Amino acid sequence: MYPNLLMKRANLTPNRVALRFNNQEWTFAQLSEEAMNFAEKLHTKGIVRGSRIAILASSNSALVFVLHGCMQLGCELVMLNERLSEEELNYQLADSAPDYLLVDDYAKRTLSFENRWSFDEIESAKRTAFEVEKEWSKKRTITIMYTSGTTGRPKGVRQSLENHVMNATGSALNLGVHPNDCWLCTMPLFHISGFSILMRSVYYGMTINLQSKFDAELAIKEILSGTVTRMSAVAVMLERMLTVLESKDLSFPNTFQSVIVGGGPVPLNYLERAIERNIPVLQTYGMTETASQTTTLSSEDAIRKLGSAGKPLFFADVRIDGEEEIGEICIKGPHVTRGYVGAAESKNPLVDGWLHTGDIGYLDEEGYLFVVDRRSDLIISGGENIYPAEVEQALVKHPAVKEAGVAGRQDDKWGQVPVAFVVLKDETSEEGLRSFMKKQLASYKQPVDYFFVDQLPRNASNKLLRREFFNHIKNT
Repeated sequence: MYPNLLMKRANLTPNRVALRFNNQEWTFAQLSEEAMNFAEKLHTKGIVRGSRIAILASSNSALVFVLHGCMQLGCELVMLNERLSEEELNYQLADSAPDYLLVDDYAKRTLSFENRWSFDEIESAKRTAFEVEKEWSKKRTITIMYTSGTTGRPKGVRQSLENHVMNATGSALNLGVHPNDCWLCTMPLFHISGFSILMRSVYYGMTINLQSKFDAELAIKEILSGTVTRMSAVAVMLERMLTVLESKDLSFPNTFQSVIVGGGPVPLNYLERAIERNIPVLQTYGMTETASQTTTLSSEDAIRKLGSAGKPLFFADVRIDGEEEIGEICIKGPHVTRGYVGAAESKNPLVDGWLHTGDIGYLDEEGYLFVVDRRSDLIISGGENIYPAEVEQALVKHPAVKEAGVAGRQDDKWGQVPVAFVVLKDETSEEGLRSFMKKQLASYKQPVDYFFVDQLPRNASNKLLRREFFNHIKNT
């Protein structure tokens, strides 16, 4: 059992600032009261301990109160990505089978879900007291987040209280915890990268400076003010901040401790430019199944091991499977999920206690992890994972498409972008496919280019050879 995290924190440091958003701030005592206010109103609506609640909302202070309120009531949270299309969201709702759906604004989507309320509808209810659990089971599911598998089918990952707490503990032992810590959160709270900051906040007693979305100018302003000590980012965000700093000949102050960069390997050029601007960049490697970080490069090794994702956090273990030095990254530890929900519920994510990630990397002679590739066919665009099979499945829904293949092309701005190769069975145009795909998938998953080909390259087992797509069109 673990203590009720927010209740414990509000008791330990009630007057410490927990959250800042849009020039307002809340102490941990005030955050606890806001959470209980929402929880008791949920209870009035008939939501009880153990209910599964799907949440679709933008990152702001209201969402923080809602998330903590649901946790105080003992609910499981299905974190919906607001960037997804309605078809993708409806699939996740059907697969996770939540009891209720909470939305910040009905106008955003027309989702076909019966039991749903807006935040304002909950706020208008009266408060009904209930007995708050002072202790939480470490096996309790806190969040369910969807991550695409190599087959392209999204899987609902269960993240337990133990997963979150042990990940936060490992991160604290690596980075250290200080009374004046303040984490700039520009990552969406529906992602594990954003939600993990929320969990660390109540666990460490740490302030969060929350922004609804990433803005390089605004992020730099916060950091230069000296109040922010850490930040999470992906490579494309780091590059945008570097460009602004370089254009103004500015550097980060010594009060800033580190920017934790995940979502794929960081180009060495970015790291070298960051050093010139006094930005301590710590590369990290993790995934939804590991409740965020598994390895992170410690500050004393940041320059010596440039390009590495670091060593495993204290409670984590990493091994490389394969006969060669470079092989599949496997992960073990109390931060690793023990299962999925919905269609993937029968799938055991662990083999002899190890999570086989499908990602490729190697450990050097000192045990530092270097990530070579994020799954052989995975496309990482601006830190977002795009699985070719998912885009292909959407493409072949078009009545004129016989076959489709998708591969990543290098891009200076986004790292990679998806490109589609299509075999037609009836006539259609590129414009027709683009219009069709906009209804199928989120904007960041849309192919930037379409090539119409007679056939797709395959191996003897009839599997697509995605790495051969670009060579194939050159030879035809």
